Amino acid sequence: MLSRDDHQVAVCFRDRLRQIAPVVDLRVYGSRARGDASPESDLDLFIELEQVSPALREAVSVLAWEVGFEMERVISTLVVTRNQLEHGAVGANPIIKNIMAEGVRL
Repeated sequence: MLSRDDHQVAVCFRDRLRQIAPVVDLRVYGSRARGDASPESDLDLFIELEQVSPALREAVSVLAWEVGFEMERVISTLVVTRNQLEHGAVGANPIIKNIMAEGVRL
């Protein structure tokens, strides 16, 4: 179960991300979503955007660092597009199935 603090960090990140890109889907996954994280665990975020460019990937990475620094969490991001999920190798990755099944959607 996602803690209240982790939910707050993820919502802050989501809200700031929406200012720079349309967000199709955002989910917390991994140990923090399951509720078995240690204090050192990172906050894993699955982010589906309509389109992704190298510049936008960099902006997402910078935003993850900024929000993480401000809220004392290491944020790790997995950024994909619908096209990549449906037609690319990322869609066949078992982690995607786990994220869809267990991730906490925001």
